[in-house]
Amino acid sequence: MGRGQLADTYVAALQHDLADVPAAATLVGVVRTPTSWFHAAVDENYPELGPPRDLLESVRDAEEELKMRGLCAEGAHNAAWEQVGFGEGYREHLERSSDAQAALSALAQRLENDEAIALVCYENTEKKRCHRTILREVLEQRLRG
Repeated sequence: MGRGQLADTYVAALQHDLADVPAAATLVGVVRTPTSWFHAAVDENYPELGPPRDLLESVRDAEEELKMRGLCAEGAHNAAWEQVGFGEGYREHLERSSDAQAALSALAQRLENDEAIALVCYENTEKKRCHRTILREVLEQRLRG
């Protein structure tokens, strides 16, 4: 048994041919509520691996408050992420949700069967923090077992 490649990118990079992912990678969306244009850019989507709505709303509310105080969009996003404990909350979701656990197991199995997978969401992680980097870490840890 081999080990497939695991990459991650964001949808705009795919749409503008800027994504650095293996050529044969299955593009796996990991967003809770994908738009039609998001669906058109990926091969499949696992909404159960998207952040829970309440956690996303907490970040958005904090982000808006921080923007009102004068922070730029990226700065407000990253500060809000820390303020609401997004990373910890998302990891907790992945651990506690049976649907998320099933999706993680399915993706890990596909990687163990030598499939190349690229996780896809909306955020450009050059400027903003994003759940898919945590998801990638969790999958890599699971594969190391």
